[in-house]
Amino acid sequence: MRRTLMAAVAAVALTSSLSACSGSDALVVGSANFVENQILAEIYAQALEAKDVAVEKRLNIGNRETYFPALQDGSLDLVPDYTGALLREINKQSTERETEAVYAALKQQLPAGLIVLDKSAAEDKDAVVLTRETATRLNAKSLADLAPACGQLVFGGASEFKIRPDGIPGIANTYNCTFQQYRELDAGGPFTVGALQRGDIQAANIFTTDASIPANDFVVLDDPEQLFGAQNVVPLINEMKASDTVKQVLNAVSAKLTTDGLAALNAEAAGDSKPSPQTVAKNWLMANGLL
Repeated sequence: MRRTLMAAVAAVALTSSLSACSGSDALVVGSANFVENQILAEIYAQALEAKDVAVEKRLNIGNRETYFPALQDGSLDLVPDYTGALLREINKQSTERETEAVYAALKQQLPAGLIVLDKSAAEDKDAVVLTRETATRLNAKSLADLAPACGQLVFGGASEFKIRPDGIPGIANTYNCTFQQYRELDAGGPFTVGALQRGDIQAANIFTTDASIPANDFVVLDDPEQLFGAQNVVPLINEMKASDTVKQVLNAVSAKLTTDGLAALNAEAAGDSKPSPQTVAKNWLMANGLL
């Protein structure tokens, strides 16, 4: 009861905060609650500001279940998103997995008033990740290999991954893999990474471009049935705010983004100096001639 009440209060506070800016002429840029998405939102915002587009930032809002309604009610105007995950938010029964099929379906099925602009080549997928020791011990290179041992393992990840159709339910249905326990942590962040390092959990949901994977020699399991599908970075925007200038700026950003580039952005943010998403975004824009 206490958690439910606190969540309700937080939701009301968020809605009030976002609504306060909805009357502004500025384009309101939001982001999810993980570093990569905050960096991408900063890249969008700074690139737009460089072309004299008025921007207001509302970053680190929360998961898609939180920010997508804000886009629909006009409290937010622009968020960097990921094609496959966004499509399944709209249509939980979608079967598209390949890059172009996912993008085409997404454009057709978005609610009225929202559009996506050019998708980038940059792709960041959900993944099931193990430590090298666990992967070797179980002889697991793929989710199919892991299935016989799932009942012995504790899985860690964000609360939403536990219920999303391409999360734990999808893993169970696609690979006949039911974990012993699910521990709610964060979206591939320090709590999840730390729990995996310590052995508190034996498998985790971590994004494929996350700097913690190479830093810790974690193993990303193959997904032969393409449960997670294509996840290209794409600007999701209020159609009324998508002027020609805004489209040109955001499409130019998408044209420069690559998967290796995403991984490099995450690595920079995780470096010893721990630069802010704002600084990492500015560095990327300057390096790519967009600022």
